[in-house]
Amino acid sequence: MADIAVTAPVASRPLKAFGRRILRDKLALLAAVLLLLIVLAALFAPWLAPFDPYNTTRRPFIPPIWSEGSLPQHWLGTDGQGRDMLSRLLYGTRLTLVMGLASIVIGGGLGALVALLGVYYRRLDPYIMRAADILLSFPAILLGLALAAVVGPGLTAIVIALSIATIPDVARITRSAAIVIMGQDYMEAGRAMGLPDRTLIWRYLALNCLSPVFVFMTLRFGQIILIGAALSFLGLGVRPPEAELGMMASLGRDALFFAPHISLLPSLVIIAIVLCVNLLGDALRDLLDPRMRNQ
Repeated sequence: MADIAVTAPVASRPLKAFGRRILRDKLALLAAVLLLLIVLAALFAPWLAPFDPYNTTRRPFIPPIWSEGSLPQHWLGTDGQGRDMLSRLLYGTRLTLVMGLASIVIGGGLGALVALLGVYYRRLDPYIMRAADILLSFPAILLGLALAAVVGPGLTAIVIALSIATIPDVARITRSAAIVIMGQDYMEAGRAMGLPDRTLIWRYLALNCLSPVFVFMTLRFGQIILIGAALSFLGLGVRPPEAELGMMASLGRDALFFAPHISLLPSLVIIAIVLCVNLLGDALRDLLDPRMRNQ
């Protein structure tokens, strides 16, 4: 029996449509270029870093190159332990991006999966949504504190806390989109033709819910970077001497008045990442919004 046609989800449109919109939006284009440079710098940190980010044999509190008393070999100066700031920023950015990406993939994937199962198997929906409501009542920072007390502070505790905090938000967005899809004729036709649940859930339900979920997860990524940096700032993230942007900003608190670059530089990188992700998320949302597509 011939398979019925699946309504193509908006998110499966070619990426060139997204590229054309970015080219028209100069601010989004600037954000895309800056974010690409940040990602590439983090990816190639072992080759771009001029010094070992954990070497403490240099003079501490060397100012950046634009300040008096700087040294040409240390463009962004050194921190309180004599470690090169540029090298630590490159490694710290990589760890921060990995933390955010792992959290959004794990939490977003689990949230979308349970929501799709709840909408398709209606008897599961009340239990899944009540569990999501319970998770929504726990702030991510509180989850981080609880997990740090159980497993100890570190990257694992932050990823788990951020993933758990992401599950209910993604689940609610996915559920709203899936309820609309379940009422479409092609879902009823697929059931009437005897297609297996796996095919209906993945090819018919999940793919047609992809647009709003992907946009939300893109915007959520920036929030996760901020929350993760805040947890690291509180001492719940990676432990010294590991380089992570939130932890680096925390280590410079005692030197704010005479060496502000130690906290300021990682904070600026966090701001740049979050701002670029939010601008790209807005551009993607406008592309996938039928009311904005023809503007």
